[in-house]
Amino acid sequence: MLWGAVVGDIIGSRFEFDNYKSRNFVLFGEDCRFTDDTVLTAAVADALVICRRDPGRELSAETVQALRRWCASYPGRGYGDRFLRWVRQDSLEPYGSWGNGASMRVSPCAWAASSLQQAQDLARTVTVVTHNHPQAVHGAQAVASAIFLARSGFSKDRIRSYIETNYYCLDFSLDAIRPYYGFSSSTQGSVPQALEAFFEGVDYNDTIRGAVSIGGDSDTIACIAGSVAEAHYGVPQEDVEIARRFLDAPIIGAIERFEQVFGSPRLRQPS
Repeated sequence: MLWGAVVGDIIGSRFEFDNYKSRNFVLFGEDCRFTDDTVLTAAVADALVICRRDPGRELSAETVQALRRWCASYPGRGYGDRFLRWVRQDSLEPYGSWGNGASMRVSPCAWAASSLQQAQDLARTVTVVTHNHPQAVHGAQAVASAIFLARSGFSKDRIRSYIETNYYCLDFSLDAIRPYYGFSSSTQGSVPQALEAFFEGVDYNDTIRGAVSIGGDSDTIACIAGSVAEAHYGVPQEDVEIARRFLDAPIIGAIERFEQVFGSPRLRQPS
């Protein structure tokens, strides 16, 4: 739970500004690091744990506090300028972002949910506190839906059908877009590509390789693709152990608390 997003972020981090348009690369390097994707995923997980332990708490308010708290604890991790301005102000108002920052942090919602509708509702709640543009909400709900369906045992064909019916037309392949795909921090320019990496991958690591291979915002695309791939394949334990070396105790603690509170990662439902 949550390791799929975190491992993807760490692997993709060294390629964000030095794109490598090939699947043939060493997964981890000394220059890997965790970015804002990991920090804000931990923040959302933290807010969900607080609200589960104390049902009287309001998730939107706890998410605001957690995002600001975790960002302050981990400065310089690649946050967007508009997000940083929001963090530093007192206002609780969102800033209309259509960026991919909501989709990269949404995976805890899918693991905390007990139904597809709840996954989508939680995704909306933790998204609109900052990214209240319809495209951002759309993307976050698409990612949460894909993760929830994958952890529920649905086949890739059924997940693709659901995504294409309700969210995105995935009428492209990674090979087709690789030559011209460039950096985009938008939801529309990141989430469909990350989902396609999942659909084309044959296991977790292959999914990450595909996500990195198209270039662009590599850490975020790998984070999103990895979050869905974990729900379908799981994450190799070796990857998790290596990723732990790049993290510190508070982030590992947030992941472990989330796992303890929200229990078994798989829902045993028919595919």
